[in-house]
Amino acid sequence: MAAQQAAKGTENLDKELSEFNENQPAPPKKARATKKAVGTQQPKKAPKRKKNAIVTRGKRKRAIARATIAAGNGNIRINGISAQLIHPKEIRDLILEPIIISKKVSDTMKDYDVSINVYGGGTMGQAQASRTALAKAIVGATKNEGIKAAYMQYDRSLLVEDHRRVEPKKAGGPKARARNQTSYR
Repeated sequence: MAAQQAAKGTENLDKELSEFNENQPAPPKKARATKKAVGTQQPKKAPKRKKNAIVTRGKRKRAIARATIAAGNGNIRINGISAQLIHPKEIRDLILEPIIISKKVSDTMKDYDVSINVYGGGTMGQAQASRTALAKAIVGATKNEGIKAAYMQYDRSLLVEDHRRVEPKKAGGPKARARNQTSYR
């Protein structure tokens, strides 16, 4: 009995809604702006994001690097600066090591743009964090198990972050473990 009343109630509801929608006027169309008014500000458009970008992270000591890799034409930028402009050469070579060690990877990277943002730590910590983030980005973008295996065989720290951190200084000494010399005379 209750089910029949519920079914009747929904039929009436559907009928009322259809009648209501028929009697409502159509919503007004929005007028197009013809001229830009002086002094009025248009809403800002959201910045365009790279589609199909892969973001990876690398850490070393206190340095953290985030690499974004997307389709492009082979540009590598670190904190907005081209990687070829980084000095000294040893640090540049350390950061670009995942690309330099293999001709196959060098050719593959001509189809991708990489942007690395790194902060914290010192110069070498940032370089090693960038190196790890770049290698992870290459493996993620190419999805090639051969490159991943080659990186692991060459140097495990290319893909695996170094978990070691600096031991904090203790009270009563100049460094974490060193203690002041004692004099007995």
